[in-house]
Amino acid sequence: MILTIWRHGEAGSAVTDRVRELTDHGRSDVDRGCRRFANYCEDYKLPLPGRLLYSEWVRTEQTCNIIETHFTQAIAQSSRALIPGCRPNEVDTALESLRAGGEIPGHLLLVSHQPLVSSLIDYYLGEYGLVAPLLPGGLATLEMDAVGPGCASLCFSVQPPHFETSQ
Repeated sequence: MILTIWRHGEAGSAVTDRVRELTDHGRSDVDRGCRRFANYCEDYKLPLPGRLLYSEWVRTEQTCNIIETHFTQAIAQSSRALIPGCRPNEVDTALESLRAGGEIPGHLLLVSHQPLVSSLIDYYLGEYGLVAPLLPGGLATLEMDAVGPGCASLCFSVQPPHFETSQ
């Protein structure tokens, strides 16, 4: 399975953290990132995402909506396992539930928050700091043999504003 972990785009301030919306800059970064991401998937001969899971919070839903416009074949769904305060083992449980239901495609994309996104990358790679902490709009794509710690290898990661790949 291919797993892409994507941090939501830059968000502005709001009365509560849960309702923070993407800034124009954040929207632009995510849009640019989608185009570059599609090119990298082609370059690395990876399937495009077939499923998108996102945190229920406003900025991650908005990020997912932008991603959906680029990858119209993907089915999007919110997941409580991706909200702030969740841990990698909670994401494992959500992924195993999808797998048990036969709902994990060849490429699954998660949209969430720091510190969870970087924790997930470290957890699945089994090595701390191999990928720099994701900036808003940043992403990492992993190839996974199974769902669990140390079961993945890095395909590539990219960060705004240039979205240059690193491996």
